[in-house]
Amino acid sequence: MRVSFGGTWIADSENVLLLFEPGRYPVAYFPQTDVSPDTLQRSEHTTRHQDLGFTRWYTVRAGERSAPRGAWQHIELPAYARELQARVAFAWPAMDAFYEEDERILGHAADSYHRIDIRQASRNLVVRHHDRIIADTKRPLVLYESGFAPRWYVARADIDESALTPVEHQDFCPYKGLCSYYDIGDARLAAWSYRQAYPEVRRISDLVSFEPDIVSVELNGSQLRLEPGQTVIPHGPDRDLTVAEARPRQQP
Repeated sequence: MRVSFGGTWIADSENVLLLFEPGRYPVAYFPQTDVSPDTLQRSEHTTRHQDLGFTRWYTVRAGERSAPRGAWQHIELPAYARELQARVAFAWPAMDAFYEEDERILGHAADSYHRIDIRQASRNLVVRHHDRIIADTKRPLVLYESGFAPRWYVARADIDESALTPVEHQDFCPYKGLCSYYDIGDARLAAWSYRQAYPEVRRISDLVSFEPDIVSVELNGSQLRLEPGQTVIPHGPDRDLTVAEARPRQQP
């Protein structure tokens, strides 16, 4: 993994550790020996992590650029976390980019335990808003994603697309790609679609899913409800990436 800042590589390592904490995205920790000399300038700011103890913060410098509190290091680690000794983590939004080999990592470091499974179903899924039927299908796809409740996706041929009003709002998922949203009448952000989903989940490309707490979604006559864990933390396109840059590369 590599870190770019100020037009240069400031960290480059084959020995990165990912820290997983409940309710947080994975954080990459680099050996301090794999960080470019003079990149880290110790600041007076310190904090105390509830599990990892005293934390020292650094200003990250490269060329004419600087990022106050752009990196941190845990100094008084408990025995169970000694693997993080002499390692540094960089504030994801403060850096220019993170890479694995030659491919840019978007959103956050990939969770190697994160899994997505997509299955074909033949159950009848009906979406309504007020008295209007928005979608009616007997061939929905269901997407199972680690940590989240199932999401149901519908082919556009089974949707009254005149009911969908595209909006400018977009989110980004590091595992599925760039997500576009739709209003349905007075129901804001009631549906979404990964118009060009990443190759690993291409089966949901250009299909539409509906938010069951905003519009009525029935599966075989049973009303779906927003379940615990179904709400996600949204991401906009990473830093200043354009929409085109956030989309997957076209295969030659």
